[in-house]
Amino acid sequence: MDHGTHHGAHHTDHDHGGRQSHAGHAGHRKGGATWGTAVKATLHCLTGCAIGEILGMVIGTALMWGNAQTMILAIALAFVFGYSFTLFAVRRAGLDFRAALKVALAADTVSIAVMELVDNGIIALTPGAMDAHLSDALFWTALLGGFAVAFVITTPVNKWMIGRGKGHAVVHAYH
Repeated sequence: MDHGTHHGAHHTDHDHGGRQSHAGHAGHRKGGATWGTAVKATLHCLTGCAIGEILGMVIGTALMWGNAQTMILAIALAFVFGYSFTLFAVRRAGLDFRAALKVALAADTVSIAVMELVDNGIIALTPGAMDAHLSDALFWTALLGGFAVAFVITTPVNKWMIGRGKGHAVVHAYH
């Protein structure tokens, strides 16, 4: 979605004497994005990913699944929860389910994929983390450390995407 169109339409909705302040929209304009906007988008993504991933780990452990099956479930649920946060927000804005799903996929796919790749890579590379139990400090240290590193790596990716009218910038038209 070209956000230039959104801002142009926004001008016709409000009479500001021919001028429209973009102070609140600066983080979403094509060509530039603020770090604050990127951080908010990444925190949004991280929240969904963390809920899904932790839930997947708990379910996989409770069912006594192996590492691969548990990780696949955790990653799948991270995508489900990550997308659902955006999906619910744009549905509240009035989009039908199909349109809302397209917005969620466009807004979050790259962010969630980067986050999951980094986070799960760290867990897989941390000695003993894959065999640690939910009650072990190593499990939670690796998981939370992975989330922290994923946040640091994903934030500039989101900033770059938002600055080009992609990623979270697609959602902006609906809130």
